[in-house]
Amino acid sequence: MRRLLRKPVRLVPLGFLAVILVGTGLLMLPWATSQQRWTPFLTALFTSTSAVSVTGMAVTDTPNYWNDFGLVMITVLTQLGGLGILTGASLVILAVSRQLGLRNRLLVQAETAEFGLGDVRRLLLRIAATVFVTEALMTVVISGRFWLVYDYPPGRALWSAVFHSVQAFNNGGFALYTDGLVAFSRDPWVALPLSVGAIIGGLGFPALFEAVREWRQPRRWAVATKLTVWGSVVLTAVGFGYLLLAEWRNPYTLGTFDVPGKVLAAFTQIALSRTGGFDVIHVGRLTEESYPMLIGLMFIGGGSASTAGGIKVSTFFLLGFAIWAELRGEPDTTVGRRRVSSNSQRQALTVALLSVALVAGGTVVLIAMTDEVRYYAALFEITSAFSTTGLTVGLAQRLPEPGQYLLVALMYIGRIGPLTLGSAIALNTRRRLYRYPEEQPIVG
Repeated sequence: MRRLLRKPVRLVPLGFLAVILVGTGLLMLPWATSQQRWTPFLTALFTSTSAVSVTGMAVTDTPNYWNDFGLVMITVLTQLGGLGILTGASLVILAVSRQLGLRNRLLVQAETAEFGLGDVRRLLLRIAATVFVTEALMTVVISGRFWLVYDYPPGRALWSAVFHSVQAFNNGGFALYTDGLVAFSRDPWVALPLSVGAIIGGLGFPALFEAVREWRQPRRWAVATKLTVWGSVVLTAVGFGYLLLAEWRNPYTLGTFDVPGKVLAAFTQIALSRTGGFDVIHVGRLTEESYPMLIGLMFIGGGSASTAGGIKVSTFFLLGFAIWAELRGEPDTTVGRRRVSSNSQRQALTVALLSVALVAGGTVVLIAMTDEVRYYAALFEITSAFSTTGLTVGLAQRLPEPGQYLLVALMYIGRIGPLTLGSAIALNTRRRLYRYPEEQPIVG
């Protein structure tokens, strides 16, 4: 275990790559498809990467192209990807706390629910218990609904519930229905459990564990927990209100629903759009006003050390507090009567700017590959891949092979990039014994 903790920056990407390649080989086998044919390498690679990176983007009609073996493999890869993300994040945090100085180690441990270096086993068991208990509860509710109301046979009801519960908690977006979960958009017994599961999985274990432990005293939460929990509430509320207004009269999405149906479908889509990637309403038929909002939510993503992607909620709101402090001329950035270190601010800025560069560069490259792609469609698809959300306007299936390889690369980078980059920055933090003379260049 000590050897693993020493090189987390190498361990995490290599581990994900190994699982992706094994999954690719298994999905290429004839008995993984409905037609009993060999799957092309790119199709298998795309699907395996999408599953392991818990993205859920597909270049095939998932329920019709893959047979039971293929769908079980996708489920296993998604679960391994989700557990791998949480485990990798745990090891990285513990490794970082070990290699930093005493003062910074105390700060890191305070931000991670005070798990010490001797608590690796307890931490991993607690994470696994949280994952499987949450998925089991979701499965019980949804399978009962499928069996009692939709007249599914017991076996099919259980399988469908397990598949979608695993996808929701791990913030994947694969579905057993060609049109996603549109058929259940107004069913609270299906939509709400999946939404809650995606929200829990997207918070991240540091924020989740501390919020549960100190639920009676939110003021005592660490800065990271406050930014993640309250930031997620704000993003979900704003996105819900915006989507509800933008799609209220759209006959292809919410326009034909009654008021309770509109409210439920809009909330579920936003809860699953930030990280999960399920289609609850037809994403390809949204009004143009809705796309910028969804792109923004996908880019921000979920909480740190979670199954969600994006630059992370804490990164986004930390930059917001830093901008607010600068506009007010304050010398320090403060959150909840706590001063945020300049190192954390620089790390947040680095992650955000590199992510913007990747999304912008990927969009330009994708547009250059084909002449018939609209700008917003390319930006939406690239952001969805990089943020490992998985929502699509149908572009992924129509792209030439180079475009699909680009999405594969972005899903992989988007999954391991922030975690690897964040740990590398933290581990490279060192204190100089000297400082250069200061200057103030003109800005703006």
